[in-house]
Amino acid sequence: MNHLLLLAAAEGGPVEQIAKTFGANVPALIANAISFTLVALILKKWAVGPIQTMLEERRRLIAEGLANADKTKAELANAQAKSQELLNQAGLQANKIIEEARAASAKISEVERQKAVADAADILAKARQAGDAELVRLKGELRKEFGKLVVAASARVSGKILSFEDQQRLAEETNKQLAA
Repeated sequence: MNHLLLLAAAEGGPVEQIAKTFGANVPALIANAISFTLVALILKKWAVGPIQTMLEERRRLIAEGLANADKTKAELANAQAKSQELLNQAGLQANKIIEEARAASAKISEVERQKAVADAADILAKARQAGDAELVRLKGELRKEFGKLVVAASARVSGKILSFEDQQRLAEETNKQLAA
């Protein structure tokens, strides 16, 4: 800039001729240059500087946000993979539990079936015993009745009244013949 001032101060130089041709006023031009420089410095310090700082901060925040978004996407994919794995494991465990329950159910039903068969056999045996006892009782009653009938028939046929000993003897002989 000093060279321009020296050239402008020298008379008849090319700068002076250009300044005259265009009607430039050197002191006003210098004042405007100083004024422009001051305004540029002030704007840089209080306007452009803070705006650039704010823009840099926004760029940094946006970059962090994108990095966090990528990290979150990766964590989400990882969480989905883990949840799918857990679901698969839970499904396998559920199938295993179901199979174990079926096996246990089959065992229990077999045990219960065997108990039912044993109970039925027990009931049949008791029924047979009761039937046999009833048959023995009825046979005994039938023998008594038959003995009484034989005694009564013998008394009618013989036409005499039989003594108690005769009745006993006839009943015993009849029972022996029925038993054989």
